[in-house]
Amino acid sequence: MNADGLADEIWVVTEGAAGMENQCLGLAERLPMPIRSLRIALRPPWRWLAPYSPGSALAHATVASDRLVPPWPRLLIGCGRQSIPFSRAVKRASGRRTIIVQCQDPRISPRFFDLVIPAEHDEMLGPNVFPIIGSPNRITPDRLRKARARFAPLFEPLRAPRVAVLIGGASRTHGSLDVAAAERLGAMLTEAAGDHGLMVSMSRRTIPAAAAVLRRHLAPTDAFVWDGSGDNPYLGMLAWADAFVVTADSVNMICEAAATGKPVHVFALPGGRRKAKLFQESVAQRGITRAFTGEIAQWHYAPLDETGRAVDHIKALLDVTGAAPDMTGKGP
Repeated sequence: MNADGLADEIWVVTEGAAGMENQCLGLAERLPMPIRSLRIALRPPWRWLAPYSPGSALAHATVASDRLVPPWPRLLIGCGRQSIPFSRAVKRASGRRTIIVQCQDPRISPRFFDLVIPAEHDEMLGPNVFPIIGSPNRITPDRLRKARARFAPLFEPLRAPRVAVLIGGASRTHGSLDVAAAERLGAMLTEAAGDHGLMVSMSRRTIPAAAAVLRRHLAPTDAFVWDGSGDNPYLGMLAWADAFVVTADSVNMICEAAATGKPVHVFALPGGRRKAKLFQESVAQRGITRAFTGEIAQWHYAPLDETGRAVDHIKALLDVTGAAPDMTGKGP
């Protein structure tokens, strides 16, 4: 308990979706305080009203939600529409002493938060808004070193150079990786497998028909294709990759690959909303990505660490280091 009567800890508050929770944890894990991950949801009709919050969300949580009770934390990091009424309720209950940080565009005024960390391509502005390229993540050099050692028995035998192939699927911003697109990608990967060791991971969003097409193409090769059993080797793939092929639908996977500083080849998918195109243009202009046309190329850039820039800004709010953060909100 600190002098303000707050617990010297960080609450990560989300609906429980892995992508949202990982963004918050990426920030929290770089700060010198214990972390509590709390998964919450509102009962109807309050659920349908989020991110707005008539009354106190603390009284309207589902039975399955984690309890948010005092002592209130020094810092709360939230992500997702359902988290916002809870963040605001904790702010009020703590006498406005808890610092509230929200990942992603909250869809309400940023004045309700101490800091909002949206993606640059959301084009959100404000005095307490700190835009970053893409989204925060948990990829650090230390985690990559540990993953490289842990997954060495699996990936060291593959021929070098090794290529991590990260496959997504249907999303709000792109059409699905359909069978026709999977046929094109599968043919290109089969060709690349002649000179590279492939490590392939598919998402829960990858439709079964497309996954089957990719497996058929890769079956005659020596590619490693994760079948979903055992420990998820995703971090090991990031650690062992000399280059990446990533489908265009996933901002998170592109940013995580970019955190390694290795070439990221992006496989285009149908559709692509304006914001998605702004993100793709941003990372391409910075020399991080190139379009995947079948060839695996090599190029160099500084590893992307937008999470670190955002953490520096949070530290200044907490007065952990006293260091002045980059206030521009512009990436490298």
